[in-house]
Amino acid sequence: MFWAASSTAQELNCDVVVNAQLTGNENVQVFRTLETQLNEFVNNTKWTNRTFLPRERINCNMVITINGYDSDVFQATIQVSSSRPVFNSTYGSPVLNFNDRDFNFRYLEYQNLIYSPNQFESNLVSVIAFHVYMILGMDADTFSRKGGDEYFNQARTIVGYSQQNNALGWEPPKAGDQTRSALIDQVLSPTFKEFRDVMYSYHRDGLDIMHTNAKNAKTAIANALNSFAAMNSRRPNSFVLRVFFDAKSDEIQDVFSDGPSVNITNLVSTLSRIAPMHATKWRSISF
Repeated sequence: MFWAASSTAQELNCDVVVNAQLTGNENVQVFRTLETQLNEFVNNTKWTNRTFLPRERINCNMVITINGYDSDVFQATIQVSSSRPVFNSTYGSPVLNFNDRDFNFRYLEYQNLIYSPNQFESNLVSVIAFHVYMILGMDADTFSRKGGDEYFNQARTIVGYSQQNNALGWEPPKAGDQTRSALIDQVLSPTFKEFRDVMYSYHRDGLDIMHTNAKNAKTAIANALNSFAAMNSRRPNSFVLRVFFDAKSDEIQDVFSDGPSVNITNLVSTLSRIAPMHATKWRSISF
């Protein structure tokens, strides 16, 4: 019985929320139906060929805010976040926090939501599937170097076949874009190679050894973050760097404001330069 339960477990433990308060009609049945269908779609679809034990499912959230709708046409945004467990602790470390502002779609109540890996079905399905694979890829990168390759490549495939729909967020990225297309482009670009190295080192060499040697863990985290300086010098204020610190800034502040002291003078200087939007947090770090 245990084998049967574990062999059918899917990859995600995702809470999908549809918030329609801005429409002034949040109690309309279609919003509740959409929320129920999306929860079933995300959590019951088999997204990979791997078998996940129930305890291995990735904890994540998708909050869809409906800004307006007319019949079956919806204007929305979607906030996507995920976390991963830290070894030998009950703490879940935030991994991804992305506010996707370009989420317009068509939806008829009770319509089938079907994902095809190599074929466009609808903008609703494509956007959700893209974010699922970004969650899977980011999570895998925290456990093994470049572990997220297959998931990121699938996210890029979704971008490719969804561009035919001409919907916002899929167009080839331009300078300053903060779209789905821009995100996957930067994650896989050699220009931003340090990003994925940091994702691994920060978690595996840092957080996961915190229970045995907090001082070494903090030093490893500081070294990983300092390596962002080279990436930032090539492409200042990159989108992928902002996505990283949107997820990690509070945690970084907490890590270096407690426990054994390490030399973080260079780190604070680096953080202030590459993530100035979080300067208040960096100034509050205790030396």
